[in-house]
Amino acid sequence: PGFFTDPPFPQGVPGGGVFNAIIGTLEIVGIGSLLAVPIGSLIGIFLSEYGRNQIGDAVRFISDVLTGLPSIAFGIFGYTVVVLTTHHFSAISASIALAVLMLPVILRATESALVLVPQSLREAGLALGAPRWRVTLEIVVPAALGGIVTGALLAMARAAGETAPLLFTAFGNDIVQTNPFQPMGALSLTVFRNALVPYNNLQDQAWAAALLLVMLVAATNILARLYVRRSQH
Repeated sequence: PGFFTDPPFPQGVPGGGVFNAIIGTLEIVGIGSLLAVPIGSLIGIFLSEYGRNQIGDAVRFISDVLTGLPSIAFGIFGYTVVVLTTHHFSAISASIALAVLMLPVILRATESALVLVPQSLREAGLALGAPRWRVTLEIVVPAALGGIVTGALLAMARAAGETAPLLFTAFGNDIVQTNPFQPMGALSLTVFRNALVPYNNLQDQAWAAALLLVMLVAATNILARLYVRRSQH
C-alpha cells in the first residue's frame, strides 16, 4: 500500500512510493486533455463538414506531419515556447507539449468518425429547414460521439506513456506537487530516472511504476473499446 500512498524516499533508504508521480501523471495529462480535446474536436468537425478546400488540405497535411514527429520534438517545443518564456520548468509546460502531441490524434479521429455518419442524416436535417451548423451540432456530432470519445481516450493513453516531452518541461519532483506552475513528477519520469540509479529499491520502484503505467494505458484502451461497443448498440 505504501507504494501508492508514499512519496519517494531518499536514495538508499528502503521503502517509498510513487504517489507524487501518480498525482503528477493525472494532473499533467488531465490539463493537456482539457486543452487538446476541445480544440482537436472542433478542428475535426471543421475538416469533416467544411474542410473540403485548400485550408482543410493544409490542416490535414500539418496533422499528418505532427503525427509522424518523434515525441522529443514536442518536448523541445514545450521547452522553447513555455519553459524559456517563464524561466522555469512546470507541469503546465508539460501539459501544453502533450496537448500538441494529442491534437493530431484527436482531430483525425473526430474527422474519421464524422465522415462515417450517413449523408442521409445531414440531408434530412437540412430538408427540415435547419441551418447547416445546427445540423452538425445536433445531429452529426451526437451520431459520431462514440468515435470522438474513443479518439480522445486513445490520445490520452498515448500522452500518459510519454517520457521525452516531460524531461524537457515538467522535469520531475520528489514531493507531492499540485501547483501546475511548478516542476512535477510523473510515472514515466520515475521509470526513466530510477532505472539509471544503482539502488535496488529504486530500480524495483521503476519496474513497479512501469507496470502501473502499462496497466493505466491498457485500462484506457479497454475503456475506449467498451465505449465504442456500447455506442454501436
